[in-house]
Amino acid sequence: MSEFVIDYIYAITVFMAIFAIVDPMGNIPIFYTLTNRFTREERIRIAKRAVIAAIITLVVFGLIGQYIFMMFSITIPAFRIAGGLLLFRVAFNMLYGVTPGTKSTEKEKEETLEKDMIGIVPVGIPLLAGPGAISTVMLYNSQDNLIGSIIVFISIFATLLITYVLLRNVDRIFNRLGRVGSLAISRIMGLILAAIAVQFLINGVYQLVLEWSAELAA
Repeated sequence: MSEFVIDYIYAITVFMAIFAIVDPMGNIPIFYTLTNRFTREERIRIAKRAVIAAIITLVVFGLIGQYIFMMFSITIPAFRIAGGLLLFRVAFNMLYGVTPGTKSTEKEKEETLEKDMIGIVPVGIPLLAGPGAISTVMLYNSQDNLIGSIIVFISIFATLLITYVLLRNVDRIFNRLGRVGSLAISRIMGLILAAIAVQFLINGVYQLVLEWSAELAA
């Protein structure tokens, strides 16, 4: 098998791994729930910020993630736990009808800032560029192979380009639901997001226990 064919298969494998862990389709209902009271223009702006934040995060961690973690003594399990706690807070608000970034803020300036922040946290990080995506990118980019690194970064851009197209058209997917349907989806997605957050916490604690056990056994 030629080197070209091997690189082609590797490229497909990397892209599928990153696409699966970012999960653009799975994040569509959550994004809609977080932004369902915004105008289309505001939703598109938030989608842009989310995708840009995710691209920057994944590229930076792909290049120097190991050094960042070493500098601050951070581990992937700790990152998973932090992401889980953040997502659980968002999920709690969704379950009880307190949608982050709604138009209920008192000052217009604070409202705009809050809307912009939704694109970065929690949509960009950790929904799109979460611990799983970061660790996947770091893993694939740790092989000291230039072609492999190029494939990883192309896969990141391709995945998040697809994600942006889906997110900016989310209103066309849900425009027939109406207010009652939107509220129902908000509660359901809040529950699902809470489950995702708990899974983040479980995975983080499990990995910590494994690392501590390995250290004690050494």
